[in-house]
Amino acid sequence: MVTLFDVARLAGVSTATVSRVVHGQDRVREATRIRVQQAIEELGYVPDGAAQSLSRRRKDVIGLVLRGVEARIRDQEWSLLITFLQGANDPSYARIESFTGKVDGILIGEGIVPSPFIERLATRVPVVIFAGTPHEQAVDVVTADNLSGSAAVVTHLIRDHGKRRLFWVHGPADSPDSRERRYGLDYVLRASPQCELTGFYEGYYSVESGEKAGESLLAMPRRELPDAVVSANDQMAIGVVKALTRAGVRVPEDVAVVGFDDIFPGSLCDPPLTTVHQPMRMLGERACARLLDRIANPGLRPATELLPAELVLRSSCGCPPGTVIRQPVPTLKVARSELTAATPLPPSPQPGRRPARQAAKA
Repeated sequence: MVTLFDVARLAGVSTATVSRVVHGQDRVREATRIRVQQAIEELGYVPDGAAQSLSRRRKDVIGLVLRGVEARIRDQEWSLLITFLQGANDPSYARIESFTGKVDGILIGEGIVPSPFIERLATRVPVVIFAGTPHEQAVDVVTADNLSGSAAVVTHLIRDHGKRRLFWVHGPADSPDSRERRYGLDYVLRASPQCELTGFYEGYYSVESGEKAGESLLAMPRRELPDAVVSANDQMAIGVVKALTRAGVRVPEDVAVVGFDDIFPGSLCDPPLTTVHQPMRMLGERACARLLDRIANPGLRPATELLPAELVLRSSCGCPPGTVIRQPVPTLKVARSELTAATPLPPSPQPGRRPARQAAKA
């Protein structure tokens, strides 16, 4: 582990000077400060959080107690420290790096942190990604089988309800879950030449963005509406249902709608939402268990664990009213090379305006 003495030796200053730079004190010449900061960056030095807390009488930490991950560490009497990023372009990565001086390991959710930064963190503390991309190389990953779950619900629409024209509502561009769910859609479409992807809308996982996706559909002539809308999560699917219903488009008689996640409000929709269940609590528990294993044994090789999904059939897809059927989803054996070439996306219709291709047909 890099120490204060290592930084002082490389920068050619005393440990007291390094300490003053670390603590942001003024009694340091600018040239010396720059030299010390360069040494800190070169060595990857992370100040000890406890020592800084003692010197400043402040910890810069607020605690949050919740279920899931916390349930797994409770028996060992460990504590949980939580922070949030705004997304893949969040400027506060330096704050995450400072985390490594305060914790024994880090769980990163949603896979929104770039791989090079994850690799850097992993040289300092054990790191496990949960609900992220399954092909991270440098660290452990625990995630739901998004690809197989998405393929299962799309297959159900095509095989059991005869849907041929599908519309895709994507999540944020930096979301690995949404990307994996799109791969599942593509996989089924490539094996179904009778079907087509008629358009898409990029949302941000909220009901509001789902409503906007629905409004974009309503910009089309009614005869060009898709047979079904496949949404990357339940919240956006709920928004789509709301927008279509307001406009007098019947779900599922005119347009079927399906989601992903199996959140409780989806079961209260009218009609109740067909979706894919992912085991959120188990994700947290398994990721935390893996992190504890890695803390105890840093030499473990990185591994990916895919947790099985479950198809949840209700009536928004066209199943009879009152249907509640849960079916396990088998894991697809698909080479990653088969998934890189995505189905080309048609133009995304904007609310109040038809795409040129559709306007020409009207």
